[in-house]
Amino acid sequence: MTPTGNDDTIYLITGVAGNLGSSVATKLVAEGRRVRGLVLAGDPAVLSVSPRVDLQVGDVTDRDSLERFFDVGDSREIVVIHCAAIVTVNAGFSQKVHDVNVDGTRNVVDACVAHHVRKLVYVSSTGAIPEAPDGTPIAEVDSFDPEAVVGYYGWTKAKASGLVLDAVRERDLDASIVFPTGICGPDDYAFGPVSSFILDYCEGKLRAGVEGSFNAVDVRDLADAVIAACDWGGKGEGYILGNERVTMREMFHLLSELTGTPEVTRIVPAWAGRALGRMSDWMQRIFHRSARMTSFAVYNLTRNNIFDSSKARRDLGFRTRPFAETLSDTIRWLQREGRIAVTA
Repeated sequence: MTPTGNDDTIYLITGVAGNLGSSVATKLVAEGRRVRGLVLAGDPAVLSVSPRVDLQVGDVTDRDSLERFFDVGDSREIVVIHCAAIVTVNAGFSQKVHDVNVDGTRNVVDACVAHHVRKLVYVSSTGAIPEAPDGTPIAEVDSFDPEAVVGYYGWTKAKASGLVLDAVRERDLDASIVFPTGICGPDDYAFGPVSSFILDYCEGKLRAGVEGSFNAVDVRDLADAVIAACDWGGKGEGYILGNERVTMREMFHLLSELTGTPEVTRIVPAWAGRALGRMSDWMQRIFHRSARMTSFAVYNLTRNNIFDSSKARRDLGFRTRPFAETLSDTIRWLQREGRIAVTA
């Protein structure tokens, strides 16, 4: 599917320097679309953004910079893709995470209404949707309760998703919401969770795994779905963008097979992983050091990671390539960047 917007359409992308934002921008400019992207001052990841994107320095928490970003200076139709967010594995309250994920989304929604945009596509997260019983595929919901999800990141995404739906119902904003699981793939210059996990594994920093699973989607497939949502996403509709569930054992085996790194075979039970996560939280509070294996990170590995993407496949033509292919492409990219040495 390709966007159906006319030549007078401009696509405004927040968080354009992120892995998903830059991938969406690259696809749009390749199709001859006009794209403007919002970037934070001094963000080194801006080097990954296509030079054909009109970059504007600003911040979703700054209403004045958003106003400049939305001022396209002509009568063009505006489509907004709101990718900007802070992802964290820390379960507790963070003012910065709230400011960006909640207040920033409120600011973007207000700007969309004020400028009469044709469409808003908000990139939320499956973390905003309550977990179903183990083994039951998780599907879209039509309302959001921040208190029904686990972790502060999920809380903020549920709150923000509710703000978008409120604007649809009360302010006649045409908006759709997409709910990716994990995001992975090449050109991840922000080095998100999956890229960082690969680096840790190849550097021998992971001595054991937690009995659990991953669900991550190739950023290129997500970009296709986000662009499709700009034109075919229903007003007020949400779409889960998930992939196949991959167990920790399968992940370790794939990584070793693709890189030649000795395979980690020790997998600790989920209960032990949860105990280690709580200890990591405690150490983090005491020594004020960031940690990856927090209790929330362990939760994401041990939770129900089966998601139903049939609605997105039907309405948006969403398709996913095999996770092994994504992992292989990501490893090759990390090798080209000089971050890992592949011996396989």
